[in-house]
Amino acid sequence: MDKPIRSGCPINLTLETLGDRWSLIVIRDIMFGNLRHYRDLLNHSLEGIASNILADRLRKLVDKGLLSTSPDPAHMQKTIYSLTEPAIQLVPLIAQMGAWGRRFTPVTRELSIRAQLLEEGGPEMWEAFMAELRHLHLGTEPPQRSVLGELTEAYLAVVGETADEHASIAENKTGRA
Repeated sequence: MDKPIRSGCPINLTLETLGDRWSLIVIRDIMFGNLRHYRDLLNHSLEGIASNILADRLRKLVDKGLLSTSPDPAHMQKTIYSLTEPAIQLVPLIAQMGAWGRRFTPVTRELSIRAQLLEEGGPEMWEAFMAELRHLHLGTEPPQRSVLGELTEAYLAVVGETADEHASIAENKTGRA
């Protein structure tokens, strides 16, 4: 049963839908990580979401129409979670949240590179990303550009640089440089 809404204000209603601690994180992980199964979301959450919380948020996001489910043809006991059009339309909001977070919070380079690229790419990149998400989650025609590929490549490059930096620091500390 839905709780009664506090007001008809669009900001209030958006917060009532997405304003808990985990809903946008789950959407982020499906959107940017292409994590589509419960176990993948549970095991690959950087923030360490608890299993009962994840199950609750997935159910709520499905109930709110932000995710849809389908049986996994490769494993009938698994469910595939897909973004719906309203969730895909969150890309500009998520891009703006990432931009704000880069400016005003102590982010790490590897976890903020995708936000940086989305901010720099602006609405043109957001539209291309939404087209790609529609293809992946709604079965539309494949786009010409893979923004997800670009974001993943940039993330992996920064992770590689960070690993190289850590290895260099460790070598210097042990005197093997």
